[in-house]
Amino acid sequence: MWSFQIDPVLFHVGFLEVRYYGIIYAFGFLLALYFLMKARHKIGLSKDDTYDLVFYLMIGDVVGARLFHVLFWEPAYYFANPLKILYVWEGGLAFHGGLVGLLIAGYWFSKKKNFSFLKMADVLTVPALIGLAFGRIANFINGELVGTMTTVSWCVNTGDDLCRHPYVLYSAAKRFAIAGLIFFLQKKDEYKEGFLFLLMLLLLGIGRFFLDYMREDVRYFSLSMGQWMSLVMFLIAGVLLLKNYRLDLRKIFKGFFFV
Repeated sequence: MWSFQIDPVLFHVGFLEVRYYGIIYAFGFLLALYFLMKARHKIGLSKDDTYDLVFYLMIGDVVGARLFHVLFWEPAYYFANPLKILYVWEGGLAFHGGLVGLLIAGYWFSKKKNFSFLKMADVLTVPALIGLAFGRIANFINGELVGTMTTVSWCVNTGDDLCRHPYVLYSAAKRFAIAGLIFFLQKKDEYKEGFLFLLMLLLLGIGRFFLDYMREDVRYFSLSMGQWMSLVMFLIAGVLLLKNYRLDLRKIFKGFFFV
């Protein structure tokens, strides 16, 4: 067992706290900007439009993630302390809500500027996964999303004198692994627009569903809220892949099993 003891505040500037969480969030969007800038001609974006897109994605992500967290994870606490809803730097951003916010913002902007939403989504899969993985590390630094109790040798004491699974580190490793797989596929072959994005959603949904058995959480009919949402995400992505991307799925299976 090892004890968790990391100050979530990196440094202070007057009354302002600069937290690892905020820095990592900013890093994720800078990474997205870098990937979009490299691919903007392929997507059909001007330089200014690329900056605007990242701004709208950032707003959609934060608003969606915060709303889902408030409404589905801790409604009683936030309704009793409404001002705390604005304290996003303290954590409390739901992945599924952030995803919905990103989809709405990205789709709206793609219609406004007349470019392919799916092509943009494919470009953003790898930076999104890397940013999400570092986000889980930020959750770990904040002492959030604790795992279930365990006796494994690498268990973590998060301050309650109980030895728990380092759930968020497992989640970070999962996201890094999916990012590596999709980066490999991008370099290996060409796929129909939207395939890599839906594949990401499928793998994230599967991974989250099973990993959440090691997360300390309220259960509804034996599953956590995150598992129910991940199940929906997995089913939607799976149906769309089977309906519209069978050739791409075959291409992957052939590539891995008939090298």
